Amino acid sequence: MNTQEVRQDTVAILGLGKVGTAVGFLLRQAGYRIVAVAGRSKASLTQGIVYTGGKPYLNFSEAALTANCIIITTSDDAIAYVCKIISSEGGIKPGTKVIHMSGAGGLDLLESARDAGAHVASIHPLQSFADVEGAIKNIPGSTFGITSEDEIKEWSVQMVRDLGGRPFFISDADKPLYHAAACIASNYLTTLIYMVEEIYQSLGLSREDTIRAIWPLVMGTIGNIESMGTVQALTGPVARGDAGTIRKHAEALRHKLPDLLQAYSALGILTADVGLKKKTLSFETARLIKELLK
Repeated sequence: MNTQEVRQDTVAILGLGKVGTAVGFLLRQAGYRIVAVAGRSKASLTQGIVYTGGKPYLNFSEAALTANCIIITTSDDAIAYVCKIISSEGGIKPGTKVIHMSGAGGLDLLESARDAGAHVASIHPLQSFADVEGAIKNIPGSTFGITSEDEIKEWSVQMVRDLGGRPFFISDADKPLYHAAACIASNYLTTLIYMVEEIYQSLGLSREDTIRAIWPLVMGTIGNIESMGTVQALTGPVARGDAGTIRKHAEALRHKLPDLLQAYSALGILTADVGLKKKTLSFETARLIKELLK
């Protein structure tokens, strides 16, 4: 299947949040015909339609009826509900393609559409969306996890490529684990930086000064991971087997910021396993560090 065949579809986007708006914009730029967009409020439609085009609807079923490709980009918890509503109200014709973009949700969220004769898939961008402009910028070049019925696997791959993404297939059963890894890479990385901010604020630095101070270190580490891989990029006291320094860290946190100690300890224990893989840490020292952190 080529791009031209995929672009023959008419597209309705249900849910004009950051993801729906950005995806609509990028598909429109790629030559797709966005014929309808639907949202729960006039305000979201007014803001989003500037990017996506298409006729605005407050009724999801009416919007769905205008297209043979329906992309549901509501919140994850609302996907199954919206799909059930448009299916029960006749918004889905046999042969319609119905897509959701949830990372953790499987094809079961679209079961009502499948019962109505639709072909279903999940196409999830491995990306973080703080705002629409950032999403438009970051989606091209991102990897997409695809879970799809056989009938539209090739179609799903072409849509991802038209969005500028790199496709790979993930099974329905593995989606929660796949999404957990994505959350660790993005959400928990944010939390790690927040922990650093909390520590440096306790020393008198502002959050702005903290980011300015640590950003070269953070970006240098990411660059090392990209070029060398995680194991070889590991540095620091755990990788060196410096148990005395680890003990000082733990004591300082216990004394001044005890709420951060559990997270620090859990990460240190995992880091010891990475140090073992790098072969800079002996089994005996790794055991000592793990016992200390436990």
